[in-house]
Amino acid sequence: MSALMDPKYLFTIVLMGTIIWITFATKRNTSSKDYYVGGRSFGWFMNGSAIGGDYLSAATFLGIAGLTFSLGYDGAFYAFCFSIGLVLLAIFVAGPLRRFGAFTVADFLGYRFHSKRARLVAVLVVLSISGFYAAPQLLGAAQILSMFFGTSYEFGIIFTCAVMIFYVGVGGMKGTTFNQALELWIRLGAFILMVGAAVWGGLHYDKILATIGDMTGTLANTGQYTADGKDIAVDGTKWSYTGSYFPSFLQTISMVIGLAFGTIGLPHILLRFYTNPSGKEARKSAMMAIIIASVFFFFAIYLGAVGRALFLDPATDPKIIKDMVEGGTNMVVASTAEALGGKWLLGLIIAGAFAAVFSNLSGLFIASSGALAHDLYATFIRKNQLSERERVLSGKISIIILAVLYGALGLLVKEASIGHLVGLAFCVAASTFAPIFIMGIWWRGMTEKGAIAGLLIGLLSSMMMIFFQDALPVALQFKIPGLITVPLGFLSVYIVSKIDRQVPADVNEFMRKVHSKESEVA
Repeated sequence: MSALMDPKYLFTIVLMGTIIWITFATKRNTSSKDYYVGGRSFGWFMNGSAIGGDYLSAATFLGIAGLTFSLGYDGAFYAFCFSIGLVLLAIFVAGPLRRFGAFTVADFLGYRFHSKRARLVAVLVVLSISGFYAAPQLLGAAQILSMFFGTSYEFGIIFTCAVMIFYVGVGGMKGTTFNQALELWIRLGAFILMVGAAVWGGLHYDKILATIGDMTGTLANTGQYTADGKDIAVDGTKWSYTGSYFPSFLQTISMVIGLAFGTIGLPHILLRFYTNPSGKEARKSAMMAIIIASVFFFFAIYLGAVGRALFLDPATDPKIIKDMVEGGTNMVVASTAEALGGKWLLGLIIAGAFAAVFSNLSGLFIASSGALAHDLYATFIRKNQLSERERVLSGKISIIILAVLYGALGLLVKEASIGHLVGLAFCVAASTFAPIFIMGIWWRGMTEKGAIAGLLIGLLSSMMMIFFQDALPVALQFKIPGLITVPLGFLSVYIVSKIDRQVPADVNEFMRKVHSKESEVA
């Protein structure tokens, strides 16, 4: 019983209890419209909060601060790229996508070109991006359970997937949206308390700068400890700064392109705009998400610098230093919270980290569920001959299939960095769906073959440059290859469409639909 009063158990139990209550309270999914898009009933505040909850995943809650801790200002640059992406999404995609008013990302291609082939390729891309993104979220959850609750990594993966089966399978989009909004404010509140504790403790920015010295270096294991007044010894191992993370201007530009355009192509974020009652509400939701994310990123960068200052401060508890090393960059936020506010602040951060994982994973699961159940099963296998009850049931069954698939991926990335894995997911999204949605909404000349070519070339080129990086010339070995793969995606769409010239006959009607305020779909 005394263990349950430990803040980490107490806050986690409260979070899980709230999730269960919300899920059961919103479980009435009698139609596919309810299950996949929440009846299109969410206003700008609720949906903006849910978009923020969906977008600000474990990669931001844990990863941005961790990358700033490890890489200095180079790591902080990730947050800048993510912010650009949300602005582009709000300007070019949010309103028109809501006016289109479908259920899934693949619906856009299926209806835009009246093409089952385009829909099928879109399903493949949705599952690829979601798998890339789901794996690091599961990694974060498993590491939290392992580090703070003593469970095995494998148990963490299984437990988190089981939560998702209940969370999304029972609650659908309605339960997912309410939970995502709640979980966003839990995380933001936790960060506010951490920032307050840091400032109250005297860790103002000028003091941090004086403590950490060179913010452009990479914190890394450099061998046996030899006292030189700057390095930190942990269990006999020396940790110090070893130069810049981004070796060239081109590497930086490549990351900006991959991460900024990646936001436009994330299936679980695009899906959220279908849940607004109008295009105007969708744009307001996007703007609210931008404001929330900007505040969140600022806090994450500051806390990463705080963690780095604590790491280099000889007065910091050696246990905290050791936890930062053993937990890696993914657990810097938790260790920093313990240093600033003891077990109670640590407990809240642990609950916030679970909220980040659950919030993002639920969006990925429901987007992937739509791809499997709505786009693949209902359209290709059953030829759209399903009752509303069967459509909802197939969506719930697909959640179980996805839990097994994504759980297996989670087991394969045990030693990876959350932030970098998510960066690669963004790059795949930027190279595939970003060209399709930007050009599909704003260019009449896009054709079915152009769309398919853009998706396949964007997917294959990004996968090749990620998985076979060592086989490429040194000049093409980008950590995030957006500089190459994103232009390839756009050029493929444009060139093949120009050669094909088979523009859908109803393209003008489609353009009026997505750009006219009078064409809202209920």
